[in-house]
Amino acid sequence: MVGGTVKLDLTEAVITGPALRIEAKVRGGNLILLTKPGIEVDTDGMAVLGGKVKVQRSAASKRPVILKVEVSGEVLGGNMVARRSRRALWRSLLRRLRRS
Repeated sequence: MVGGTVKLDLTEAVITGPALRIEAKVRGGNLILLTKPGIEVDTDGMAVLGGKVKVQRSAASKRPVILKVEVSGEVLGGNMVARRSRRALWRSLLRRLRRS
């Protein structure tokens, strides 16, 4: 990808296996992965030059890892961000309030 933003929303993905491999080449743009509890993102395979890779680690969850997303490739002058979806966060908070 050259310039622009790509957003991959994994919050409602049908998970059929334990791992998902993504090969990304980000040049001057943004790659955003939206996750939910149970999805772990590994960016150890990313080469970064003049950019940033940020993975938001969620607090220790009681849920087991149902999907490990392995991202490899390169970020040149762009950003790769993996974070929990705000929509999923609100759903989780509402469920907790209903239980109390």
